[in-house]
Amino acid sequence: MVHTEVMHPVLKRVIDNIENVMVGKRDVSVLSLVALLANGHVLLEDVPGVGKTMMVRALAKSVGADFKRIQFTPDLLPSDVIGVSIYNPKEMEFEYRSGPIMGNIILADEINRTSPKSQAALLEGMEEGSVTIDGVTRPLSRPFFVMATQNPIEFEGTYPLPEAQLDRFLFKLKMGYPSIDEEIQVLSLAEKEKPIYQVEAVITKEELTRFQLEIHDVYVDEVIKEYIVNLVTETRNHPSVALGASPRGSIALMKAAQAYAFLYGRGYVIPDDIQFLAPYTLSHRIILRSEARFEGRMAEHIVQDIIKITEVPVQRSLSR
Repeated sequence: MVHTEVMHPVLKRVIDNIENVMVGKRDVSVLSLVALLANGHVLLEDVPGVGKTMMVRALAKSVGADFKRIQFTPDLLPSDVIGVSIYNPKEMEFEYRSGPIMGNIILADEINRTSPKSQAALLEGMEEGSVTIDGVTRPLSRPFFVMATQNPIEFEGTYPLPEAQLDRFLFKLKMGYPSIDEEIQVLSLAEKEKPIYQVEAVITKEELTRFQLEIHDVYVDEVIKEYIVNLVTETRNHPSVALGASPRGSIALMKAAQAYAFLYGRGYVIPDDIQFLAPYTLSHRIILRSEARFEGRMAEHIVQDIIKITEVPVQRSLSR
């Protein structure tokens, strides 16, 4: 999508920071920041070596956030994610030793390589904003953002995320290989010191938290809400779809659109926002029929088809 609007000047510095590290991945950078602003989470599905880890590290450093990485492996335990209570004989009481989930920005690397029980430990925190250890509920830090990665070409020894857990992610993104020119730029950057070491914070965590609250004030007209619901309803009625997006998908699309409008300096959502964000927000929330999968159809294409056939609303009062 070609962006013609002026980006929020403070948030633009975050995007510029990421682009100093990542070449040719502007949409992924923008969508990752949108998810962070909307208090959502991102699932990055792509082959190794395209820069997934670098993306989230650059985002974390740009907002001055506490970055934690969890390498998911088949033997990872839930306590390796959320922490554990250890008995202190000197104090004669249990002490909580925090796990990496207590950071601000979490890279959950290769999330599909660990058991469902360990996956659930992370997903509980994503959904509830807290974790429960030995009957004690502990709130997570703010801001809290998870970018999980999974490798689509490894199937042996993996535990694919069930649809109910995929629904917890605001966006599912793919980075893809760079173009030839972009890859030459990558080589030029790799000649010198890694650019990630030169990234500095351009906003504070407090500013980010304030922006996350201000997003709630972005106006969503009734016709835009109706447009969102019509799109989601069509995913349930499409002949190639066995199970359409739930109302959580409608809410996710609206929240993402509010954050996207805020990023581009608008106090209201327009249909273009919905059309741009819908494939990233809805595709992983629908299940295709076996015949459609056999024909090679993809959920992203189904959502694009739905966008084309769904009537775009006439705007009434979007500049309130």
